[in-house]
Amino acid sequence: MQIGILQCGQAPEALKEQSGDYPDMFIRLLSESGFDFRNYHVEAMEFPASVHEADGWLLTGSRHGAYEAHEFIPPLETFIRDIYAAAVPMVGICFGHQIIAQALGGKVEKFKGGWSVGAQDYNFAGQTLTLNAWHQDQVTRLPESARVVGKSSFCENAALIYPGRAFTVQPHPEFRDEFVEGLINTRAKGVVPDELLDTAREKMGGKRDSDIIATQIADFFRSNVADRKGAA
Repeated sequence: MQIGILQCGQAPEALKEQSGDYPDMFIRLLSESGFDFRNYHVEAMEFPASVHEADGWLLTGSRHGAYEAHEFIPPLETFIRDIYAAAVPMVGICFGHQIIAQALGGKVEKFKGGWSVGAQDYNFAGQTLTLNAWHQDQVTRLPESARVVGKSSFCENAALIYPGRAFTVQPHPEFRDEFVEGLINTRAKGVVPDELLDTAREKMGGKRDSDIIATQIADFFRSNVADRKGAA
């Protein structure tokens, strides 16, 4: 099974040698899946010719806001709607979670409650999962086809399922603690309140449940690709 990664942003240059860029992180996260991957740097206007170039699509994070006026966002929203219409399964993480919701009729905006940084606890169907986060924007209005499958006290729409079409997650299962530390050192100064950064540092080294989300992502792709091929 081939997964097309739609790269919507880039890791800071200073962190790429240690952690890789965003596609590298997802390939590492899903290394047990047996999938093949191909990257399309959509932020740089590199788009697939067809939604059928991959069996499934994965949209990465980005430092951009989904509502901002960037050249790549309108064609990306069109491509998302085409993927959805064709019933090719897609997964979105952070910005990917947000841009899918926005493209399908939801709303994304800067959250009045501020930032979420570092390890956070989320409720996934009664199971508490700890995942790294790095965001201020949130999905504040759901598309009609979405339902919530993960939330926290800070982020009520932290994970969404679009049955048979998409699975999206606001936190970052692909972010290891050392990458969060790197973001604190390269992108947070003067942007994220110091007390949040201090709390994020204090929580480093604890258990993360990224493997559980990785399994959910892989299972989502497998089950929906199988269903789609069975219906063909």
